[in-house]
Amino acid sequence: MGRAEQKADVLVKDQSPGDVKNEVSSRPEDAHSFRLLSAEDKHGFMLLVLLYMLQGIPVGLAFGTMPFLLKSYVGYSQLGIFMLSTYPYSLKLLWSPIVDSLFVSAWRIPCTKLELSLGRRKSWIVPIQLIVGITFLVISYQIDALLENAETSIYLITLVFFGLIVLAATQDIAVDGWALTLLSEENVGFASTAQTIGINVGYFMSFTVFLALNSVEACNKYLRFRPQSTPILTFPAYLQLCAAAFILITLWLLFFQKEKKEENNMDIVKAYATIWKIGKLRHVQLLLIIHMICKIGYQANDAVTGLKLVERGLGKEDLAFAVLIDFPFQLLFGYLTATWSKGNKALRPWMISLFFRLFFSVVNMGIVAGMPQDGSEVSTSYFLLIVLTTVLNSFAGTVQFVGVSAFHTQISDPIIGGTYMTLLNTVSNLGGTWPRYFVLKMVDYFGVSMCRPPVGVDMDKVENVLGQANASLSLGECKSDAGMKQCQSVGGSCVLVRDGYFATSTICVTVGLCTLLLFIMPVCRYLQRIPPAEWHVVSQNQKRH
Repeated sequence: MGRAEQKADVLVKDQSPGDVKNEVSSRPEDAHSFRLLSAEDKHGFMLLVLLYMLQGIPVGLAFGTMPFLLKSYVGYSQLGIFMLSTYPYSLKLLWSPIVDSLFVSAWRIPCTKLELSLGRRKSWIVPIQLIVGITFLVISYQIDALLENAETSIYLITLVFFGLIVLAATQDIAVDGWALTLLSEENVGFASTAQTIGINVGYFMSFTVFLALNSVEACNKYLRFRPQSTPILTFPAYLQLCAAAFILITLWLLFFQKEKKEENNMDIVKAYATIWKIGKLRHVQLLLIIHMICKIGYQANDAVTGLKLVERGLGKEDLAFAVLIDFPFQLLFGYLTATWSKGNKALRPWMISLFFRLFFSVVNMGIVAGMPQDGSEVSTSYFLLIVLTTVLNSFAGTVQFVGVSAFHTQISDPIIGGTYMTLLNTVSNLGGTWPRYFVLKMVDYFGVSMCRPPVGVDMDKVENVLGQANASLSLGECKSDAGMKQCQSVGGSCVLVRDGYFATSTICVTVGLCTLLLFIMPVCRYLQRIPPAEWHVVSQNQKRH
């Protein structure tokens, strides 16, 4: 792999709808004081924070905000279709060698003598960010109509955000590589700090902060002296602000930020061949299998619990506030738990955290079941319970993240560390992405929603319209788009008879617990006993000769 992935510390991203984990440096020698950085390094650090923040904006919209907005218009099955748009962020490995090797040094504006300086990283970052900015501007004029007609436009919405996430993932590859020359060699470890700050700021602006400012209730409750009927920030206005930020920052980057010249020693064919060699090692294959199945157990909790809390009466602004409280705890826990994953037992805290993630999945089922059913507001004590479980679940997730990051660092072949780390991290991220579509489909499959007739309606007329002999009991199913439209056409109301969330979450937890006890734990103990040299592809090749 090229220099874009050859970092001084581990930059790992574990993405879920509504949750982007912190990247924590596992190297104590990188913990220098920011005040001791040179002016050039401080400038490079702030530029990295800015670029990672831009990356976090579309990520926060796709993983966090859009599922909550779409849930008001579509069912869980269609929501699962939208979650396909998040897949590219877990598949960057497929095209990272291309981004790392192909570039142009300059671009001459047609019909002029003006030549714009680009470079290995700006060749990708500049056009990508301009495209994202223009896309935000265009869809800002259509987003309200798209959401209101989400039942018929879900594939178009998914396609738009799929493209945005492809662009964000590609920008991430280029920015990661630029960090190696923006910062001096002795301070390159600050790249992880810049990434942590930037991505989380962008993510929470697009998720937590936006949902709060977009909620009339939150604005009137927390931010206004006098109630009003409109939010402080509409979705189109936010997209236009994001478009302006992308375009203006990119133009400044194009005209005023110089890029150091880098030699291109990247061989695309060799990079893909190296990835193939790593994947052929048996213990690597076992680790990749673990990554692909270890997150199944808490997928329903991560993907659906927040939506169910809102569905049952918790305000979106209150849920966003709970996530906002959780943010500083993630940073604190990441720092405190880094020392737990050192030595030859790096996977031990990771395995323990898996138990707790499953435990909190069960706890959250109880919290959802205990939500008031009469439409009354959630009590303060119950809301604090939700906040507590959110923070504790996040703590378990942070320990899980730090543990697997430390293990990846220990086993990666230093000769090809970038390639090794990218492969392991990509599969780890994919393990948390691929089940989402199926989990959301299962919630709809196991759920039963019926259309109840309106009070005082002439049932003979309803029977004539629907041709149902039992219309007095139910006007049919109310789960599919056709069923909901039919229910609305006769003035009925959809009633949830059986919530598929509980069955889906129970299945996930059961599968997760069985795989953890019967496969993951025994295999992890075996993998921890393998000497680091056995993981090295170069060493294996030398032995054959």
